[in-house]
Amino acid sequence: MRPPELAFVAARFLAVAALLAGMAAAAPFPAALTLERALPHKGVPAEHLRERDRARHAGRGLLGAAPAVSGVVDFPVEGSANPYMVGLYFTRVKLGNPAKEYFVQIDTGSDILWVACSPCAGCPTSSGLNIQLEFFNPDSSSTSSRIPCSDDRCTAALQTGEAVCQNSDSSSTPCGYTFTYGDGSGTSGYYVSDTMYFDTVMGNEQTANSSASVVFGCSNKQTGDLMKSDRAVDGIFGFGQHQLSVISQLYSLGVSPKTFSHCLKGSDNGGGILVLGEIVEPGLVFTPLVPQQPHYNLNLESIAVSGQKLPIDSSLFATSNTQGTIVDSGTTLVYLVDGAYDPFVNAIAAAVSPSVQSVVNKGSQCFVTSSSVDSSFPTATLIFEGGVVMNVKPENYLLQQGSSDNNVLWCIGWQRSQGITILGDLVLKDKIFVYDLANMRMGWTDYDCSLSVNVTSSSGKNQYVNTGQFDVNGSPRYRSGLVPTGIAVALVHMLIFGVLGSR
Repeated sequence: MRPPELAFVAARFLAVAALLAGMAAAAPFPAALTLERALPHKGVPAEHLRERDRARHAGRGLLGAAPAVSGVVDFPVEGSANPYMVGLYFTRVKLGNPAKEYFVQIDTGSDILWVACSPCAGCPTSSGLNIQLEFFNPDSSSTSSRIPCSDDRCTAALQTGEAVCQNSDSSSTPCGYTFTYGDGSGTSGYYVSDTMYFDTVMGNEQTANSSASVVFGCSNKQTGDLMKSDRAVDGIFGFGQHQLSVISQLYSLGVSPKTFSHCLKGSDNGGGILVLGEIVEPGLVFTPLVPQQPHYNLNLESIAVSGQKLPIDSSLFATSNTQGTIVDSGTTLVYLVDGAYDPFVNAIAAAVSPSVQSVVNKGSQCFVTSSSVDSSFPTATLIFEGGVVMNVKPENYLLQQGSSDNNVLWCIGWQRSQGITILGDLVLKDKIFVYDLANMRMGWTDYDCSLSVNVTSSSGKNQYVNTGQFDVNGSPRYRSGLVPTGIAVALVHMLIFGVLGSR
């Protein structure tokens, strides 16, 4: 971990310890890219996580007409939810000929798959995640070709701000990009086309090796935190709706359906499931996606705590250019629009068990208890269009900030937002989420993400597979490959995702 971050977290722990010690003296306490991008939810200061989170913006085109699909693309995943390890979900992709494997962060809030290329200025050569970093070299792949500015795919990317060309009239000018992230880091490079290899599940737990030619980014420069080695990966895998996203490209090629699903395991061990296909499980409920939006927007209508609806004006959640509700697994925390924030926090504080002691820590509403959060704190619900409900358990709105003896300090992890409500990993974890782009709807249900799931490649086919617990060789999948690297702060990679000169 970087020294400034270590000092920051150490100082926060000392402050928490002092707070708990003082309270104990004053009054007695009660007795006593396989998916992995896990949420660190203990001991990580909320203000640091908040600084990591930034709202993404990226124009994305809707997907085209429906071709036939051939199976469910199953991505291996790795990572950990342990707060003493880097909180990061990432997967492995194989690219080029001969094929090489690259570790890429899974990001449902951006569109483009990009990997570090050779040569690369500022790219780390080692990783604290105990993974071997690779550099893609298009000149060493027999199936690779650079995308020129004259290519129709580059023209489409230019229109949505995800490409930049110095001279679009030239047939030889490379189609480039520059992406800037919320923490000030960035990457730039050019687009290439090459072969991607992946596992396609055909049914009866039979997995076939498949491949397709896809367009992805070849980054030759990185800045800011992307230069650091403590949590370095080879790139980022965007799962947005733009036509250059891999999910859109594979759908247009007839390789996978117009649906993908994930299940983020919230425990310290991490884990989860990511498939291009529809997870089919009892209890799934669906609500419409707001059409013609660059993000995964939903119509949130109201919030309830302990079954009682809060006095919140529903117009605060209406979708517009400046407000709305976004589901984004690339955001660590939850950001609640200003007018709804105080009613929510006040309702939680009023409903806690009498044994819980309320405190204010650095401006945040916190609580001290020696009991379990499930028995001490209320359950909330988010109510969406059609009366569809999302359960919000205490672990979905609380962050553990420290402990002393048997007493634990919990703080509200939801943050105040000016306009946009963003549902991040804190509330998405331990649930199946289905992004059904064919029918413009999103579904979810509470689920133990360490279990296997049934997946179908098409709503019109009775083809189910059991994924998440097997691979081609029959060995377990979705196991953590990380080793402890010290107390680490979550890397969120909330994309500002701007193209220089195009915004």
